Amino acid sequence: MTYTSRLTSRVPVREQAGALRLIFELPRPVRRLLAGRPVVREGQRLDSDVQLLLRLQKLAGYQFGGRDVAEARAALEIGSRMAAGPRVGSVSTRPVDIPRADGGIPARLYTPTGLAAGSPLLVYYHGGGCVLGSLDTHDALCRHLARLADVRLLAVDYRLAPEHPFPAGVDDAVAAFAHVAAHAEELGADPAALAVGGDSAGGNLAAVVAHQASQNGTARPVFALLLYPSTDASVRRPSRNTFGRGFFLRDSELTWFLNHYAPDPATHTDPRLSVLLADDLRGFPATYLATAGFDPLRDEGEAFAARLTEFGVRVTVHRQPDLVHGYAGMLAASSRCREAVAEAAGALRVGLALSRPKPRARRRAAASSATNSTTRGRAATTARTASRTAAKSAEKKSADKEPTQKQPTQKAKSAERAAGRRTPKTPGATPPEE
Repeated sequence: MTYTSRLTSRVPVREQAGALRLIFELPRPVRRLLAGRPVVREGQRLDSDVQLLLRLQKLAGYQFGGRDVAEARAALEIGSRMAAGPRVGSVSTRPVDIPRADGGIPARLYTPTGLAAGSPLLVYYHGGGCVLGSLDTHDALCRHLARLADVRLLAVDYRLAPEHPFPAGVDDAVAAFAHVAAHAEELGADPAALAVGGDSAGGNLAAVVAHQASQNGTARPVFALLLYPSTDASVRRPSRNTFGRGFFLRDSELTWFLNHYAPDPATHTDPRLSVLLADDLRGFPATYLATAGFDPLRDEGEAFAARLTEFGVRVTVHRQPDLVHGYAGMLAASSRCREAVAEAAGALRVGLALSRPKPRARRRAAASSATNSTTRGRAATTARTASRTAAKSAEKKSADKEPTQKQPTQKAKSAERAAGRRTPKTPGATPPEE
């Protein structure tokens, strides 16, 4: 998104952000009046504060330039700081360098204050069409998600197009998750409680990482957090026509992004770009997928959720009917945007809790794995010993059951002699003496 504005180019960003905060601190009826007449599409009514923000952008002279990538990146850096709101406290950060064959992948680890080691961790990929965006443009969102979900979060600064076109961003995203899975404990995380997430193009990367992991037999995330993701570059759906102009993300901008990221049309059906077209989505992790009612990408996001359901994946899909694409970066402007992000964080927290093995089960599994070979050897020895013992026991029981000839007692012998001649004589036997 390349924007030009003669007015805002002469006003420092801090002053612009301060003015924006003052406007959105006005009484709600005043803000509604400033926003203009209600906007309704398909029975959905646009949030009045988001409507006001879009109107302010238009009045400030923001216009799509269309070709200058450097200008677009600079504009997003400025706009993200203006709309992010006050800095979230109680979250510490530190840089992390993820190795790559031809260089490192920068990342930033967010840790809520007081969070114990062994927590879940979310690997997060920022939005921006795989052309724009950075660790700084999504810093406020990452802080909110980490604090509200009570998880560690690793934000990944993957390579961007046009300098690094498709599939460079995918390769970095996959490498980043593999690194986290292999070094989770070093990052303070539980390797059995890893999730992937992202917004817009970052949501696409998160979905691709989850899909590839489910198919390749590598370490898999247990949860996916997808905020208004792009999932299919091969076709246009109705929402792109209905909301492709006037609602923050324009149809022309989507074309601009795609031409920079994947200029070859032959790649548009590749599942690493259009994950909705993947032949097999079995094994995909439990997912929370959010769309926005006034988003041109809405329909493909919801189509992806439906396809996951067809493959038996546990999916929670929620359309935020009164919001626009990019709402997770508009935290300063609208309480509804903040509510939507809080809902996503809550879904992440609950989803990880449901998908994460219980501590006792993990200990049993670890102990079983550690002693598996020894147990097999002992089991064979024990089986042989038990077999011999059982055989001896069976022999003894059998012997106990056989009839035995009782020996006559002395009293019985005397009685027999006293019987004398009354005892029947046996042929050939000598009678007892008297």
